[in-house]
Amino acid sequence: MAHINLLPWREAARKEQQKQYLTLITAVALFSFILVFAISSIYSARLDSQHQRNQYLQAEITKLNRQITEIRDLNETKTSLQQRMALIAQLQGSRNLGTQIMDEIVRVVPSGVYLVSLEKKGSSLLINGRSESNNRLANMIRQVEDSELLSEPLLEFIETGRSNQLLSDFRMHMQVKGFDMMQGETP
Repeated sequence: MAHINLLPWREAARKEQQKQYLTLITAVALFSFILVFAISSIYSARLDSQHQRNQYLQAEITKLNRQITEIRDLNETKTSLQQRMALIAQLQGSRNLGTQIMDEIVRVVPSGVYLVSLEKKGSSLLINGRSESNNRLANMIRQVEDSELLSEPLLEFIETGRSNQLLSDFRMHMQVKGFDMMQGETP
């Protein structure tokens, strides 16, 4: 048999396999790089899109916070105006209260009862006076109880007059009806 040298063929086949192997590894590496780059680009795009949405939401939240602040300011202004209007209405309603009280006092004080002083503190009236008899004071208390403006008569004391034996000194407390409502208080 003849002697055939197969070494160069094997070496050439080995070099060809190495070349194919390196080409395949390069192709896989290039494909992997392109795949990683594409995935990275997709996620970067999604992340940028989410950042834009977050910025838009932050801008809208800032707008809404400004509007909420404006609404609170308007509500405070509204409350202030309502309080002023209530005060004006109260003043308007109680404008003639002094005159009405005096008219009512004249109506409820019977003849024979003389007023020395009249003092008003809040919704309370304090009357100091003199009376010819206790019956006349009793009539005055009944008329105060029947009054539309005055209520809760309370006779503090009756004492026979020191200087004048005919007249008795007295002190009486009473309330003005509706005054608490005009002041915004509960009765």
